[in-house]
Amino acid sequence: MRYSPLAAAISLVVALTASTSFGQAPAPVDPRVANLLDTGHTALAAGDVDGATDRFEAALALAPGSAPVLLALGGLAREKGLQGQAIHYFREVQEAEPGNLAAIAGEGAAMAEKGATAKAERQLAKLKSMCGSNCAEATKLSAAIARGPLPQVKSAEAAPAKTPPLPQVESN
Repeated sequence: MRYSPLAAAISLVVALTASTSFGQAPAPVDPRVANLLDTGHTALAAGDVDGATDRFEAALALAPGSAPVLLALGGLAREKGLQGQAIHYFREVQEAEPGNLAAIAGEGAAMAEKGATAKAERQLAKLKSMCGSNCAEATKLSAAIARGPLPQVKSAEAAPAKTPPLPQVESN
């Protein structure tokens, strides 16, 4: 009984301290990062994948852990056929923002393209529970699952090497 008022006071202080961070506005986006993202998307639309990669990575250097930058890099990695790298970027976003629908959908689509259909279905179920089955992210993920895995690309090293015939050597 003697500790009840003290425990109540400590609980109140902890509750107030924990809840103050939720009401804060997000930090403003650095205009340089926004410019790099815009020019990166423009470069990607023009077919300049390397230019887009350079701009997105420069934006990441200016704003490490920025969700829009990581989402852009994840989408770019998917377009390049690097689904494992895309999953990594999308998971980074989800660690910082667990309810980010674009990151959940992007990870699920990358999983579907990689052939992990069961995991992609779980991501779709998670999306549907968060935003319903008619939200844009759930629709995109459903389409990616329906398309199925991307065809496997075989490297030049995987094919047996064809050696040219050796020239005949005449002996004396």
